[in-house]
Amino acid sequence: MSDAPDTLNEFRTAAEAAARAAGQLLRENYETDLDVNELADHDIKLDLDVRSQELITRLLLDRFTDHGFLGEEGGNVGNADSEFQWVVDPIDGTVNYYYGIPHFCVSIALQRGGETVVGVIYDPMRDEMWSVTAADAAATLNGREISVSPRERLADAVITVGFSKTKESMDVGLEKYKKIGYQVRKTRMLGSAALALTYIACGRLDAYVEESVNLWDIAAGVLLVQKAGGKITLTTPEHAPECLSIVATNGKIPLEEVL
Repeated sequence: MSDAPDTLNEFRTAAEAAARAAGQLLRENYETDLDVNELADHDIKLDLDVRSQELITRLLLDRFTDHGFLGEEGGNVGNADSEFQWVVDPIDGTVNYYYGIPHFCVSIALQRGGETVVGVIYDPMRDEMWSVTAADAAATLNGREISVSPRERLADAVITVGFSKTKESMDVGLEKYKKIGYQVRKTRMLGSAALALTYIACGRLDAYVEESVNLWDIAAGVLLVQKAGGKITLTTPEHAPECLSIVATNGKIPLEEVL
């Protein structure tokens, strides 16, 4: 199996269908009584996270039986030795969802040999589908080509900052926030890493910074930002070597000089 454009488009079509199906499930259960699997410090795990992931898993692995699957909700499914691995966050922004804040999404990426070749992110509340493949010249939103903002000055920029879930990550995030906050037009804390990246890709935001995120949070969004003309810097935080630290920008503002 190759990563030719036709093959990647088949993968993307399947990912979009799975994201829409999961999005429908989320809409149907939005602002209803939700079963909570775990209440942790700075996080919530819902039974609906599991149900959404199970739905996505079934739709993708029934079609691509030789592929592997890595999801936020765990589970040993698929072919772990396959060069193709689906990387899925079934609800990115679970806390927002639980509190009735309509800012969350479904994120689905396909990696080949550790490199993302398909990225799909779906916001079911706004019916917005961001989509990209490694073979594309650009990323799209609902089929329309998108690009990052043209803004070059920090003073004109709107930036979102995430604070992760641990004290160590929060402390680092607060230090970064202080460096950034006084120099930009506005900062925002929105609660979804995947949507932060889509908003950079289509020019709504100029940058996103977070000290500690997981691969499933950002795998699809990183390719979207890159194909839309932005810049991504990923490093490994010392206090959380299993996670990633991200700085994503439109590729024009000098944010990394400040950080």
